[in-house]
Amino acid sequence: MTVAARASVRTVCLAAALALPLASCRHAAPGEFIWAEDARPTPGRADAGYAIQRGDVLSVRVWDQDAISTTRARVRTDGRISLPLIQDVEVVGSTPDGAAREVAAKLKSFVAKPIVTVTVEETSPLRVTVVGEVARPGRYDLEAGAVVLDALAAAGGFTAFASSDGIYVLRSGYFTDGRQERARIRFRYDALSRGGRAAAFLLSPGDIVVFE
Repeated sequence: MTVAARASVRTVCLAAALALPLASCRHAAPGEFIWAEDARPTPGRADAGYAIQRGDVLSVRVWDQDAISTTRARVRTDGRISLPLIQDVEVVGSTPDGAAREVAAKLKSFVAKPIVTVTVEETSPLRVTVVGEVARPGRYDLEAGAVVLDALAAAGGFTAFASSDGIYVLRSGYFTDGRQERARIRFRYDALSRGGRAAAFLLSPGDIVVFE
């Protein structure tokens, strides 16, 4: 096989490898997107305090009710945890105090005046995938509160062929009313570098950040 042919095969294989994650995250036809400035707030983030994420491990204590308390309730991909008596409780995006109130409300049918405490025992890593025109494409564990420029820095910055306005976050795996939603969110580098809403857009676990 010639050098040119081998290069062509590598190009086709790379395109095929990227096609599945890219296609799976689009909620509409290819080419459609949402500008970052128009995107709704990042799911699973609270305005104040820590917001529970998928993959977190929670301790749920019900005062004087050891049988229905648990120290290892992992938040599933659908944003819920399972507890005795009340089964599934949606907690993703809530603060621990908010989750405790939700659990207490569901327990009122079984326990008189339940007192519930929820604490986060383990937090899930903010793991994102960075692909495209960056020095080191790959998967990266970022700090909580990371933004698109943090993902760019982790991947070693742009290559010489990168587009300044072809930056996308491909997001899937969060749920609203039991329905999975997908989004393709677009950024311009100048908007990221000058601050504002686009620059403050928070990444979520499982995001794919594409630099064209």
